[in-house]
Amino acid sequence: MSLSPISLWESLTSRLRGIGQLLPPLILRLIMGWEFWESGLEKYTGDNWFKDIQDKFPFPFSKIPADISWAMATYFELGGAILLIFGLFTRFAAYSLLVLTFVATAAVHWPDMITMWSDLAKGYAITDNGHGNFKLPLLFVIMLLPIIFQGPGKISFDYLLSRALKTDPMPEPLADAYAWSIALLALGIPFAMLMPMFGLVLLIGALALFLFGRYARA
Repeated sequence: MSLSPISLWESLTSRLRGIGQLLPPLILRLIMGWEFWESGLEKYTGDNWFKDIQDKFPFPFSKIPADISWAMATYFELGGAILLIFGLFTRFAAYSLLVLTFVATAAVHWPDMITMWSDLAKGYAITDNGHGNFKLPLLFVIMLLPIIFQGPGKISFDYLLSRALKTDPMPEPLADAYAWSIALLALGIPFAMLMPMFGLVLLIGALALFLFGRYARA
């Protein structure tokens, strides 16, 4: 029995989606877990240099003593890495590491002064030549976002727990006003520490969409 090109394409993409629920989330988790484990281990065995950049931390972290900030960063990286690798409480771990990455970007990798967009573009680099070097943390953020929004995938302890606690089929994904409100809130909080005005716009948008969702359901 011959298959049409459309049927062949649908057969191919359905299998790609099936594997897409297994391998890509696992690979992302392992890579991010390894990167943050190395970073945390370097802090655990190294000297505290946060005291030298304490004034560059965004609020409220600028008010936390350097020793406490160092310990928080160390154990959030080590603990978050372990949770990512095993896929346990994955969204919490990924979001915690996302916020940590934004804090590190604001304190270490962000340009000291931005007068125009070209200055910001120069900071998209690995090596700091006086314009910041936020390329690597930005890539980390981009890799953490699918884990936060899509979850850890089927090869994870979270998936096993969800199957053990709930036998019914998982609810269909929603992209309604509430969903967009949650997304803007999740992004607005870390952006408020890096780009306060942009973060505030995202937070206001989150509130507006939440109120719109309530009004639409009324």
